[in-house]
Amino acid sequence: MPDFENIELAAAVTAIRNQLTDAAAAGAAESVRFEVGPIQMEFEVELRREAGAKGGVKAWVVSADADAKVSQGRTHRVAFTLTPKDATTGHGVEIGNDSGGDTSRFGSVD
Repeated sequence: MPDFENIELAAAVTAIRNQLTDAAAAGAAESVRFEVGPIQMEFEVELRREAGAKGGVKAWVVSADADAKVSQGRTHRVAFTLTPKDATTGHGVEIGNDSGGDTSRFGSVD
């Protein structure tokens, strides 16, 4: 079982980016394309000061189970909206392919 109690906020956002990239690649053979719209994300986070030369404050995602263990005074709710863009074209991300699709068999029973 993966350790979900120590996920940095940056890693959570990276995971969403990776999932969208995987979905775009997997959808290349599909006949219907979907445009990815704004993605609203909300997390409960715990802010921790990191020690060491590169220390600083990092936000760690708090799971529902861990939230009971962490005092409310140390957790914060973070919400934001991401709008995916293709780094090359600057246009929105699409999942699917250029095929126009076909509805001729819509509603038919095989």
